[in-house]
Amino acid sequence: MAKNKYKEKHMDVPIENHDTAAWANTSKMKPKSKVNIPDEVQVRNAKEYVDTNQK
Repeated sequence: MAKNKYKEKHMDVPIENHDTAAWANTSKMKPKSKVNIPDEVQVRNAKEYVDTNQK
């Protein structure tokens, strides 16, 4: 039994949420490489997020 019971209770809590990621809503997929191409709106949202979170 582990000493850290908090860790045992909260192992199922996700650290990251990928629902809003740019690759979550794909518009196309490249046939050979199977690379997702996101919608233009998702690319803009991702760029805006990066620009506002720069240090």
